[in-house]
Amino acid sequence: MKTIGFIGLGHMGGPMAHNLLKAGFELRVFDLVKDAVSAAEKAGATACSSALEAAHGVDAVVTMLPASEHSEAVYLGENGLLNQLSERPLLIDCSTIAPETSRRIAAEASKKGFAMLDAPVSGGTAGATAGTLTFIIGGAPQDLEKAQPILSAMGKNLFHAGDHGAGQAAKICNNMLLAVHMIGTAEALQLGVNLGLDPKVLSDIMLKSSGRNWSLELYNPYPGVMENAPAGREYEGGFAVNLMNKDLGLALEAAIQSRSSTPMGGLAKSLYQAHSKQGSGLLDFSSIQKLFADKT
Repeated sequence: MKTIGFIGLGHMGGPMAHNLLKAGFELRVFDLVKDAVSAAEKAGATACSSALEAAHGVDAVVTMLPASEHSEAVYLGENGLLNQLSERPLLIDCSTIAPETSRRIAAEASKKGFAMLDAPVSGGTAGATAGTLTFIIGGAPQDLEKAQPILSAMGKNLFHAGDHGAGQAAKICNNMLLAVHMIGTAEALQLGVNLGLDPKVLSDIMLKSSGRNWSLELYNPYPGVMENAPAGREYEGGFAVNLMNKDLGLALEAAIQSRSSTPMGGLAKSLYQAHSKQGSGLLDFSSIQKLFADKT
């Protein structure tokens, strides 16, 4: 599989597409943002005027879209891939969407003779740029085998979670936990600062203690502690608060459907919703630190 249609060139999709180009794949790309398409074209991709055009004459299609409704439109819409494509490329949806939506798209794809995987990612924009993403995959093992060279060009870890929708289910569980420990980290750091501690010293202490976690170790939310984290650039770029809100909403919907108790996930959603309403929706999700720093 050497030719790929790539649809969705945002903060995550753009770097992922660039890594595929670096690995020697030929890319046909589409995004609603023209500058994103132009950047990929300058890197060697073929620019297309629609998702359908990008998916013509390729061995596989990779989609990296913001939410369930966008995946539904691209795949199931009147002019969507499943209704208009005469070829049968392998379909790989790397968007984070509702498990039920993913299963519905995959079922329709199967009816029409397409092989499909849901393959949401973890690792953030830094992982997308470095090609070290973790792919959490749902679908048939034989289809994953075909997709492995493509996914390995963009990521370091490939996990087969189960059948269609399992990748999405595992991803929303992971992101709910990510939100919870990011909030806990921000809260603890702000408490320490309010008690007169240096946030860098406190971070070093907690990293060697039982409070150690991913947010503290690789994505510290306190400004000035970690140079390469979004907190060091006023929380610009990265994984937006609004996207974390969306993922937490998916987790809570899944909790209701499965009759699961997720009180910490519910609280995290409330806090991120409040943070977004204060005008921080486009900032990186680690900017939740600002919610605790604001003493008003």
